[in-house]
Formats: sequence, C-alpha cells, structure tokens
Amino acid sequence: MNQPSSPFSKQELLPQEETLELLKQKGELFIGIPKENQFQEKRICLTPDAVNALTANGHRVLIESGAGDGANFSDIDYTNAGATISRDTKKVFSCPLLLKVAPPTLSEIQYINPQTTIISALQIKTQSKEYFEELAKKRITAIAFEFIRDEDGNYPAVRSLSEIAGISCVLIAAEIMAATNLGNGLMFGNITGVPPIEVVILGAGTVGEFAARSAIGLGANVKIFDNSITKLRNIQTNLHQIVYTSTLQPKNLLKSLKRCDVAIGAMRGRDRSPVIVTQTMVEHMKKGSVIIDVSIDMGGCFETSEITSHDKPVINKFGVFHYGVPNIPARYPRTASVSISNIFTPYLLKIGEDGGLENSLRFDKGLRNGLYLYHGILTNKTVGEWFDLKYSDINFLIF
Repeated sequence: MNQPSSPFSKQELLPQEETLELLKQKGELFIGIPKENQFQEKRICLTPDAVNALTANGHRVLIESGAGDGANFSDIDYTNAGATISRDTKKVFSCPLLLKVAPPTLSEIQYINPQTTIISALQIKTQSKEYFEELAKKRITAIAFEFIRDEDGNYPAVRSLSEIAGISCVLIAAEIMAATNLGNGLMFGNITGVPPIEVVILGAGTVGEFAARSAIGLGANVKIFDNSITKLRNIQTNLHQIVYTSTLQPKNLLKSLKRCDVAIGAMRGRDRSPVIVTQTMVEHMKKGSVIIDVSIDMGGCFETSEITSHDKPVINKFGVFHYGVPNIPARYPRTASVSISNIFTPYLLKIGEDGGLENSLRFDKGLRNGLYLYHGILTNKTVGEWFDLKYSDINFLIF
C-alpha cells in the first residue's frame, strides 16, 4: 500500500538550527594607537603589516606620530600601510577603540571619551583603586589582553611574552658573564675539552621551558626544579630529551646552586612569587655566577633580588651578579611588538566581522574572559576582591 505523499520534503522535516534574532553585520572599526609613555616601554600593539590587513578590510587606524619608533617602525611605514598619522595626542585618545601595550595612566584617562573601548595590558599589581573608579566614571569597556584565553583555554599573550622572556634570560646571562662586562669570562657553547656551563632553572612553566631550550641549544648542562611533577614531565616531553629534573628539595637545590654558573628564577605564585632561594644559599654560590630573576615583577624567587632597570640592570651581591629587570620583553621591542600584533590582529578582524565588540563578546568566551569593565561596570572577580570593589558577572550583563 502506498504511503500518502508528504507536502514537505525530507530536508524540511529535519530539525533546523534556530536562527538567532541578532544578525551579524560587518562593522567598521576606528582604532586609535597612542604613543606609549610608560618608563622604557617601546613596544607597539600593531605592526605595519597588521595595519595593512585591517585597512584592507575597511577599518580605520589613527596612530600618534612616533608611536612605532621604539620598535623601529617609522611613521612612513604606517602611512604606507594605510594608517593616518597624527601629532595630536588628544585626537588619538578620542577614537572609539584604543589599543595600548601598557594600561592608560590616570592623566591619559582624562583624554578618553565616554563609552570608549580599551584593549591593553592590565598589570593588576601596579594598579590602584582610583584607576578603576576613573574608568567606571566614563562608562569604559576595557579588555586586558593578558586575561584573554584561546580555544584551548591557554593565555596566548602571556605565553608569547613568556617565550621571549625565557629565551632572553639565557642571552642576558651570556652577556653578563663576558669579561667585557666584568663577568667571570665563561662562555656558553660547549667548547671541546671545556666543561659546559651549568644552568639551574626554578620553574617548569613557559619561561622555564624556553630558557631550558635556549641553554641546551648553546650547549649548557640544565637542571630544572619545580614542585609540580606534571610540569616537570611536560617539560621533558616538550624538550624532546632527558634533562635533570627535581622537586624543590632544599638539599638537592643547594647542591646544584653551589655548582651552577647561571640560576634562573621563573616561579609564579597567586599573589607573589614564592621565595625559593634564601640569602644563605646565594652566599654559597660561586663568585661571578649570575642570577636572572624573571619573577621579579611578582616579588622575585631569590631573597636577594632587587628590581633594576634596563639602564642599570645588574647589581652585585655576595659576589653574585643579580639581574632584576621586570619587563624583559621590552628589551627586544620589535620582536615583542610582532608577537603582540599577531595576537591582536585576528581578534580585531573578528570583532569587525561580528559587527562590533558587543557581538564578539556574546560569541567568544575566551575574549569575554579578558573583559574587566563593561560600560563602566566591573566584571572581573579578581580585581573586585583585590581592590574591594563591587563586581558583576558578565554573563548576566551581556545576554
């Protein structure tokens, strides 16, 4: 017996995806990039190539004259890429979307128009309650790029800068040891018949991994200490070779520090870095050995560490050279700028495709994770608890 024919096709009977009421319409972004004024900050958020990609997609970019000089990108490079150059700082700050490496200072916030969107670092350890209150008054929407997560749940900006810091600290140690810098005259390189340089790395995170990779590449003997067995196992896998790894046992650590030529501190903590190496341990280290404390921005993991600057980066304590510059990637501003630009550009293009930041925040959980102010309302729990400010869950505000 024949079945009665249906008035609907088989395709029409299949469950269809619900159509969102909100249609994505491509939006034009107007991006402002002011010159960085923070001490020794020479990085810029977008390279000329990135600006070219944005302007080719119909977006406008206004850059303050000289903003790329520190990273060796000239105004002409940006003009050729399609950007507009302005000498008027206030005009650049009046753009609806601002990109900065360092967070805006309190004086810079005065230039910003109400309802502006800012994407920059937050650097929570250097902020004050007043900073958030001033932004809130102007109903600013602010995203911290160090809190943005990718689809794997990682923090791409933090990882990228950690890679640079990890490689840098080995290059810096090699410079400090040179006799021309009044060092002990030892050289990385595993020269035939000469015992290799001994390097101790505290912390098996990204900084530790890239420091180990560089040191091994230069022929050093590397020992890595961390209290996480998982991290130690991962670093062995990522380095594709067996290296000495140990948990933070004082006896083993002291023995290694007495023998090492370079000690690198790359331990992070919740509020500050744990102090792993005491003054007594440093006193037992070889004369002319080098300490690079990458964790100095969070207090440092060597008790004898002090914050230094790129102008006077090294201090000598107990015959041991201490390097304590907190913003190591700023030493290589061009590489760091390209790295930051690679993270920013896809997000900016996506925000344009989605029809603006509001829509991107709805669809992109990782970008939403970077948000700490939404139209002046604090949405970050860490910031709220740190500065005793009221905060709201972004998921209740945005949908």
